[in-house]
Parts: sequence; structure tokens; C-alpha cells
Amino acid sequence: MLYVVLFFLIFSFLLYVILGGADYGAGIIELFSSEKNQEITKKTIYRVMGPVWEANHIWIIIVIVILWIAFPAYYNVMVVNLHIPLTLMLLGVTLRGVAFVFRHYDAIIDNSQRLYDSLFKISSLITPIFLGIIFGALVSGEIQLLTEENRLTFHEAYIASWLHPFAILVGIFFATLCAFLSAVLLIGEAEEKDQNIYIRKSAIATIAVVLMGFITIVYGYSTNTIFIIDFIANKYVLGTVTLSGILLLPLWRNIKKGNKVWTRFFAGFQVVLILIAALISHYPNIIITKTTSIDILMDIAPPSVIKVLGISLIIGGSIILPGLFHLLKSFKMIKILEEGKKQL
Repeated sequence: MLYVVLFFLIFSFLLYVILGGADYGAGIIELFSSEKNQEITKKTIYRVMGPVWEANHIWIIIVIVILWIAFPAYYNVMVVNLHIPLTLMLLGVTLRGVAFVFRHYDAIIDNSQRLYDSLFKISSLITPIFLGIIFGALVSGEIQLLTEENRLTFHEAYIASWLHPFAILVGIFFATLCAFLSAVLLIGEAEEKDQNIYIRKSAIATIAVVLMGFITIVYGYSTNTIFIIDFIANKYVLGTVTLSGILLLPLWRNIKKGNKVWTRFFAGFQVVLILIAALISHYPNIIITKTTSIDILMDIAPPSVIKVLGISLIIGGSIILPGLFHLLKSFKMIKILEEGKKQL
């Protein structure tokens, strides 16, 4: 049953990055658009995100609950040592949701709309950056565990573990990844006359992802970050990243052909490959501290708890997944159910 729990953990994580990441990326695309294009993007993302923006956060909730119940040692390090970036991330999620609702449903149209727009766009950028920072902090080797023998200052325990260049670079890299996902998604959702806007945004986002990935790896290697050293040395990781890069060719070929299904498949698959590469490079020791590495399978919950959790996830998944599929289908967001090709 442990493998069932691990499957749902990884599956939920990947879905949140893809669906929630594209969600965040829409705000990033709007932020870095001209005033004219911002209005176009605003209307497009409202039509796309409106029915599902809340549903996307189901997956991060499932991830947190699974870590809390099944992997308490891993969860403890996250919520104690990284409680500041976690709080800022959750604050960003909340403010973004509030801004998204009020800028569309506020009964009074006045200057407050500008505040909602700004809040939505800025939180769309900051929130994924903090998500990336959290992962970067977990694998950076800068976390210092609190023990009775290890007397740390507040800065050493709760600031230095995440406020450093490597974690920030990972955060920016994740934000560019979100923008890439969203730009590809919006190509198929925009009106024909506006699609070239998102084709250009896709090209810029692709360059940003490659550039930030390269800078992050070079910096990590130059500072002897264990995660990056292992990342480069792992042949499976290199193969996965190489495949992700190769898939850029069919992605852009299908963008030019106007094939919505395959463009989304290749973009999503590329992101999945990058995430898998990051996860397997140091698995199962996904948390790397200054003194040791923490195995996610260390000090897991008792077998009876794992069994109940696994059964609950199976039952819950059999309810949630069909419901989500019906939601996406109802709002015509599953393009594989529609005509595959449309001239851009």
C-alpha cells in the first residue's frame, strides 16, 4: 500500500505543477504583456481559468495531506525550517484568488480594479517563485536541523536555509516553466487573430526556461551543490533532460501546424520529464541538509496508517478524477475530445 501512497503523492505533485503551473503562468504572461495585450490576455485567461482555477489547488492539498500523514519526518522539516517561504506562498495563493474573483465580480467598477489587476499579476509571479524556492531550499544542502545540541540563531534556522542564490534561481526557473506552460495553453484558447501573441510568448518563455536552467546548473556546479553534482552525474537524469530538449522540435512543428492536442501533450510531457529528472537525481534522499540527507521513506507512518491512507486515496481518486474530467469536458478544456487540428 506504500507504493499506492507514493503514486498519489507523485501524481498529485505533477498535476499541480502542470495545471496549477499553467494557472500561475497565465498571470505571468499578463504581467509581461503590453497594455493592449494585457486586456486580450485578461479576457482569455478568465474564460480559461474561470471554471477550474479553484480545482487546480486540490492537488497541492493532497500533497500536503499525504506528507503530513504518511511522511511526518519529511513534513516536519518543511513546515519548521521553511515555514516562512511556505507562509508567503500560501499568502500569495490567497491574495491571487481574491484578486481573480474581485476583478471580475466586483459590483462597482472603479480604480480598485487596477489594484486587483496588479495584485493578481504580481502574486502570479511571486507564488511560483516561492514554490521553486522551497524545492531549491530542500535540495540545496543549506538547511540546518534543529536539535538540542545544535543551537542556532533565528537567521541560521529559518532564513539562511532558503534565502540564498541557488534557491532563488530554482524559484525563477520554476516561474519561467509556468509561463512556458501557460503560453502554449493559451495558443489554443485565444481567438485566431490573437494567437500570434501567444506563439511569440511561447518562444520567449522557451528561451527563458533554457537560459534559467543553464544558469541554475552552472551556479550549482560552481558552488559544489550536491544536488547539482548528482544531477549531472546521473545518466538517467541526463537522458531525461536531453529527451525534454529534443521534444522542442516536434512541439514547435505542431504549434506551426495548429495541432492543439499535440502541442499541449509535448509541452506537458517536457515539464513532467524535467520534474522527474529533479526527483530521481537524489531519490529517496530528497532533503539535503548541511550534515546529512533525509530519506523520504525514513520514519514513515505505521503500516496500519499507510493502509488506511492508501484505501482512502483510491476511493477519493475514483470520485475526484471523474468529476474533474467532467468539469474540464463540460467547459471544452479537454481538446483531445475536439477536432485535433485547427489552422492558426
